[in-house]
Amino acid sequence: MTNLIRIAVVAFLLSGCISAHSQSMPYKSWYLGFTAPDYMEVWIETADVVDIQDHTYPRAMSGVASISTPPNNSGEPRGWPRIAGIGKGKNVTGADLPQQIYVRWQSLVEPQTYLMVIKIPEATRELMRKGEKVFCSYGGEGIVGYRDSIGIGLVPGGIAKVWVGGSCLTPIEVMTVKAVVDPRGPYEGKAGGHHRPLSEVSKAYVEKFGVPYDSWK
Repeated sequence: MTNLIRIAVVAFLLSGCISAHSQSMPYKSWYLGFTAPDYMEVWIETADVVDIQDHTYPRAMSGVASISTPPNNSGEPRGWPRIAGIGKGKNVTGADLPQQIYVRWQSLVEPQTYLMVIKIPEATRELMRKGEKVFCSYGGEGIVGYRDSIGIGLVPGGIAKVWVGGSCLTPIEVMTVKAVVDPRGPYEGKAGGHHRPLSEVSKAYVEKFGVPYDSWK
């Protein structure tokens, strides 16, 4: 093997090591999830992520948020949960920790289309990097856990609350964000102003009780 080939191989291996350790987090991927209160259905058109390496991940999440729609109006949509769930979502594979998250969604009970940019501060990323000793009942022993998930709660009126959490760790609320109305309407104006339909069970609740906007202030 010539010196030139040796140098090329070493450079390749070093670049692989650098790439493998370039992420600033102690796990392979983090999770992005969304929730909505009972009956307050939302449709996420897109959630795009920009990580701290300035790499963009379009449509890191889209579709429905985690929600309950109990029959006979027996649910309770009012107020924020005492302990938030991370919600329905996906792992943002290949990304470093987030710098910002762009979300455009439809609030189906209003109906209205909102958009916002969630700027993730360094303090939140530090929470996601920090390992904590925790006892998981299903494992029967203590482990080092990480808050490797971001949960975003979306409510009518365009308010979003953000938590970070992880397996066996209590979620921590990190911020509240007020979105703006997208004047283009649903799907950036490409749907003729037509939002996705509200389910019959949610429609029945809203027609009887209305939308409890004041409970999410």
